[in-house]
Amino acid sequence: MPEAPAPHHTRTIRDANGLAAAGLVPRDAVPGLEAVQARYSIAVTPAMAALIDPADPADPIAAQYIPRTEELVTAPHEVLDPTADEPFTPLPGVVHRYPDRALLKPLLACPVYCRFCFRREVVGPDGGLLTEAALEAALAWFERTPAVREVILTGGDPLILSPRRLGAILARLAAIPHVEILRIHSRVPVADPARVTAALAEALAVEKPLYLCVHANHAREFSPDAATALRRLTQAGVVLLGQSVLLRGVNDSAEALEDLFRAMLRHRVKPYYLHQLDHAPGTARFEVPPEEGRALLRQLRHRVTGLAWPNYVQERPGGAGKVPLGPVWEVG
Repeated sequence: MPEAPAPHHTRTIRDANGLAAAGLVPRDAVPGLEAVQARYSIAVTPAMAALIDPADPADPIAAQYIPRTEELVTAPHEVLDPTADEPFTPLPGVVHRYPDRALLKPLLACPVYCRFCFRREVVGPDGGLLTEAALEAALAWFERTPAVREVILTGGDPLILSPRRLGAILARLAAIPHVEILRIHSRVPVADPARVTAALAEALAVEKPLYLCVHANHAREFSPDAATALRRLTQAGVVLLGQSVLLRGVNDSAEALEDLFRAMLRHRVKPYYLHQLDHAPGTARFEVPPEEGRALLRQLRHRVTGLAWPNYVQERPGGAGKVPLGPVWEVG
């Protein structure tokens, strides 16, 4: 008889003991990691666990998802709300920072919990859904705010909503005359590709243009299952964009970035944003200085097609929004 699949390939790992049982951390690391899980959620999907090489202490997939005790150390420059969502939240679930677009956060749960997440203080399995009343209030806000032309669904991860619920939200937004564009930011297609069912793809097939920003930071995240999920989305008419975070130990070399951007393009994902790390608590180990990021992109300029070129951006303090970081080129 064939061997049964390993435990970490069958269900999402949500605690330090589960990580140890799956062979992803040493058993003697559990007490320290239990202190981390008391503050920050842990979730490693079967799809991501299967990509991790436990024998490699520098594995770039493990670096993104496996907690470390350093997360409990907050550096002086780190803040609880690095993107300053709170001052721009007119009502629960809505963030309105830019005049023509606004975020809708229908939930604060994700399929995986990235160790560098800028919302790590609020996301988690207990984040739950907006109540029906809160969601109705948020949708009504969009209906009465004609300046907003683009609605960006984020969270949490909107693609872990049921297709029925997500489809209803998108249909309601698409029916608003002044809303021209819908956008969803998600880890699901790579981190939990089994969720991209025919029913989910059908829910995304709305009349208004819909762009899905797929968050991936390393070429290995584009597994065969992820390829199937992404193909299903493109066949449903969804336009795919890529967003990544520049991360020490994950993609902080020209070779890793080139591999990542080429992998995106092979799966019809246009690299859109390369984010400078936001200063969330306990994330200092991932920091790559902007001058190093600019140097990496300069190395790539003539190595990859312009289709592979993302906007390298950073959030300004106090909620002042994103600014491009360059690089700047001499002309002449």
